Amino acid sequence: MEALEARVGKAGAFLGRVVDEVERVVVGQRELVESLLLGLLADGHVLLEGLPGLAKSLTVSTLASALGCSHRRIQFTPDLLPSDLLGTQVFQPASGTWSVREGPVFAQIVLADEINRAPAKVQSALLEAMQERTVTLAGETHVLPSPFLVLATQNPVELEGTYPLPEAQIDRFLFKVVVTYPSREAEHQVLRRMMDVTRVPKASPVATPEDVLAARRVLDEVYVDDRLLTYVTDLLVASRDPTAAGLPDLKPLILYGASPRAGIALVRAARARAFLDGRAYVSPQDVKSVGLEVLRHRVLTTYEAEAEGVTGEDVVTRLFDHVPIP
Repeated sequence: MEALEARVGKAGAFLGRVVDEVERVVVGQRELVESLLLGLLADGHVLLEGLPGLAKSLTVSTLASALGCSHRRIQFTPDLLPSDLLGTQVFQPASGTWSVREGPVFAQIVLADEINRAPAKVQSALLEAMQERTVTLAGETHVLPSPFLVLATQNPVELEGTYPLPEAQIDRFLFKVVVTYPSREAEHQVLRRMMDVTRVPKASPVATPEDVLAARRVLDEVYVDDRLLTYVTDLLVASRDPTAAGLPDLKPLILYGASPRAGIALVRAARARAFLDGRAYVSPQDVKSVGLEVLRHRVLTTYEAEAEGVTGEDVVTRLFDHVPIP
């Protein structure tokens, strides 16, 4: 275990530098930065939900710069076409041949801004890229760069002219992160910094994409005790059959519980949490610390729950409070 702990520390040494570099530019969003890093380590996409102006886009672009990753921002609109996202074939008159013009999805970190404003065809095209890490153009499969991470944003308030994400696509996101307002002190610091926009700092590369890939290889070795796997299983089963778990009042509030994919995501994210903290083993607290972001969008509630003002987040919180920790 000591040897593994040393490998974890060595492989994760770049993470502290990345956090420090991002925080030179972005103020008051430490939890968001850590969630993005957890998604990157666990090789899972992240859905960011929050009001405009909370530095979501700035955080993503700054993180990409600090990691030395290629980065593209795609503004999703109702008239967007799949080819605008994936690319297309272009005829070359000089040679009489067709060549592939890659779309903005061919980047290591892709920011899908206001993803719920895109129509179903565009969302389904992005779904293949997210799940398979490939893009099909004119019958040919093209492999996306590695690491590949989709960070999508959506506005929870302005729903006019939006296309709600299908559950199959929402389930492809490892995390759903709710971005909130910064603290009073952080907001004051933002205002002071923006008094002179010419002196606003820019992030510089302090790591490489190869550092991320090396960290993922070590992440696969982080130890998970079988009792923790039992704990995760109990959480999943309780979300589907709360009555058997001793929570009969949740039965009429849950439409669908968490899937087996949710359990895989929860274990993977808990491993990433342990790795980020420099540990070679997963603790129950690691599972609880990432549980809300992994499960809040995977536990679907009924109309009765909506009428009572109960959200999936409330249900997940009740499950974690009730299911005993090993």
